[in-house]
Amino acid sequence: MLLVDDHAVVREGYRRLLERHEDIAVIGEAADAGAALALFTRLKPTIVVMDITLPGASGIEALRLMREQSSEARVLIFSMHEDVIFARRALEAGAFGYVTKASAPEVLVEAVRTIAAGRKYLSPEMAQSLALDSVPLDRGESLSARELEVLRLLARGRSIREIAEALDLSPKTVANHQSMLKQKLKVETAIQLLRKAGELGLDIG
Repeated sequence: MLLVDDHAVVREGYRRLLERHEDIAVIGEAADAGAALALFTRLKPTIVVMDITLPGASGIEALRLMREQSSEARVLIFSMHEDVIFARRALEAGAFGYVTKASAPEVLVEAVRTIAAGRKYLSPEMAQSLALDSVPLDRGESLSARELEVLRLLARGRSIREIAEALDLSPKTVANHQSMLKQKLKVETAIQLLRKAGELGLDIG
């Protein structure tokens, strides 16, 4: 499997967890979408475990490119995002599964084995959230994964500079995302953005 996360310490922890099991081998690691795509092409892993929040292109954007390269690509999104809309976006892009980083360690192992067997997997809490969620699929469909991340952080009261640091982007790029969000969501103020975030099911608490 290929492991994609922008934090080296996090990757090391997950590698050790997964390789305790004789039937799982991590054959490559990447810290961003570009490196992940290059390794995916060269190594042809059975499974890719990938975060959404990566420098540059998001994990969901990388997932789409992997699926374009190979319709057989099996990608498990393993993310800090517990908001239903991120799981939906990942599944719509062709992910084989979605597990939150709040899940117990054995959940990740179970997900990898399930996907290796050709079946899709959702962590129990995400499966329940998706089943109970009533937000229509077409709300926010024009927003990219990165725009959703920026919107979520804006709704939490984070500044442009704080968001730039959190997502490893320039302040100018974040400001451009903010402008595009207002345009796509047809709002003009921060309060209106906050309301839209709530409508989209983003955790703004």
